[in-house]
Amino acid sequence: MIVIVDYGLGNIKAFSNMYKRMNVDARTARSADELDGATRFILPGVGHFDHAMELLDKSGMRGALEDAVMNRKLPVVGICVGMQILAEGSDEGRRTGLGWIPGRVRAMACLPLGNSMPLPHMGWNDVRPVGAQPLFAGLETDARFYFLHSFYFSPANENATAAVTHYGADFACAVNSGNVHGVQFHPEKSHHWGARLLKNFAEF
Repeated sequence: MIVIVDYGLGNIKAFSNMYKRMNVDARTARSADELDGATRFILPGVGHFDHAMELLDKSGMRGALEDAVMNRKLPVVGICVGMQILAEGSDEGRRTGLGWIPGRVRAMACLPLGNSMPLPHMGWNDVRPVGAQPLFAGLETDARFYFLHSFYFSPANENATAAVTHYGADFACAVNSGNVHGVQFHPEKSHHWGARLLKNFAEF
């Protein structure tokens, strides 16, 4: 059972609708009790890093999520800001992140040529998986996804980079460490490429 963590951010309905069209069991959770029975989690998010961490803490679900992901090793994928809060912290704010993947969220303007590129990075862009990535099965070539962001995840270990995209310079647009996955783009807005990625996650 896929559980979409509804802590107040992200297009929850879009994920539910995509899985409904695939005939994949998925439901939302707004409390720790509603996380019970999950076999994997989607952690969505939009907006500001600190606001996302504040809402997740207030939801009462953080402890149960950390137990499920870090102790019981259930798969999770963070989407957009949901990916960024997997990091230890962000240049965008002051709060400490979940720290499930070592690294820090940096401003896109810090990239080479970053100051010369329009920000936020918005629209469609190519995504190139790094090595064999189950999340990107069938998406090894010609995959395009929709982006809307001004910050990116810089993993402490380059082996945690699961995919890259180019915007003035290459940057990690997807990360992975064991059962923890994150993507900066929006699969729920990315047509058949996004549907394939979400289906892959359901079938790990």
